[in-house]
Amino acid sequence: MRATLMYQAGDVRIVEVPDSRIEHPTDALVRITASCICGSDLHPYHQMTADKGPARMGHELIGVVEETGSEVTTLAKGDLVVSPFAISDNVCEFCRENLQTSCVHAHAAFWDGLEEGGQAEAVRVPLADGTLVKLPVAPDSALVPSLLTLADVFGTGYHAAKMAGVQPGQKVTVIGDGAVGLMAVLSAQRLGAEQIILMGRHQDRTDLGREFGATDVVADRGEEGIARVRELTGGHGTHAVLEAVGHMPAYEQAIGVVRPGGVISRVGVPQYEEAPVGFRSLFRHNIRLAGGPAPVRAYIEELMPDILDGTIEPGKVFDASTDLDGVPAGYRDMDERRSLKVLVRP
Repeated sequence: MRATLMYQAGDVRIVEVPDSRIEHPTDALVRITASCICGSDLHPYHQMTADKGPARMGHELIGVVEETGSEVTTLAKGDLVVSPFAISDNVCEFCRENLQTSCVHAHAAFWDGLEEGGQAEAVRVPLADGTLVKLPVAPDSALVPSLLTLADVFGTGYHAAKMAGVQPGQKVTVIGDGAVGLMAVLSAQRLGAEQIILMGRHQDRTDLGREFGATDVVADRGEEGIARVRELTGGHGTHAVLEAVGHMPAYEQAIGVVRPGGVISRVGVPQYEEAPVGFRSLFRHNIRLAGGPAPVRAYIEELMPDILDGTIEPGKVFDASTDLDGVPAGYRDMDERRSLKVLVRP
């Protein structure tokens, strides 16, 4: 079968790999009908060294179950399913606390820790009963792009807002106009935020952010951006800052715009290990730091109904689509900001 492999920074190829197959009785074999390129895939696209590759790519997928292991009880051949980016049994102590990203099962993992990937023709899904969620639509449904966002970006944006405790009437800043940032805007709006300031400088993206609920857009960065947000909030900043970038300047910007007693919620994968958390940055004004890898499995059933009934359309973040052959160009287009998020239909 064909799959996407990254060999090193900037080197993405579509190659023939051994067919995925059932290895454990709790596995399912899924033929992929829709996947995508994630903004977090651009981190290895910039940084991966040759000794770390080749690596299978893709952690967001929808597909049709083709085969199940002997212990799989909730799925059958022909089911259309969506897979979160974290493999979990959904029954362990942490999964029951809606923290599936910390599942303790021996086969629990993130997709990038497996010799499998969603940017491919098929995939073996471990812990299929716990990981996969059935979808009540056909593979060619117009809702598929929006349902695919449940695998990562919508759940991640929602996690940012939930971990920040966004409540009706609050003021929220979202840092980053990528797909996760836009989903954080949509999520803050869904939770009733009164003012949502989107910090981003790509107008096509910030226009979509306004459609999703942003009340203000700040294109400035650094001290100028911080000053503009404080001007828009009476000088105090916002109750919540949803940081969807992962680089140090975004974190420093978050510190600059958060209100005393507020929360910085990070879901952009941090590209640093050390960050200001001391007296001047957080402690002095009782600012809390939250966030982490989103347990999107916990949110799928909550978020799916609004997609199915057309209340929201998070799939609008996909502004380009391709088959597998176009995936390497899709990486380049996203890296060079020509595309926001690329949908892949193998």
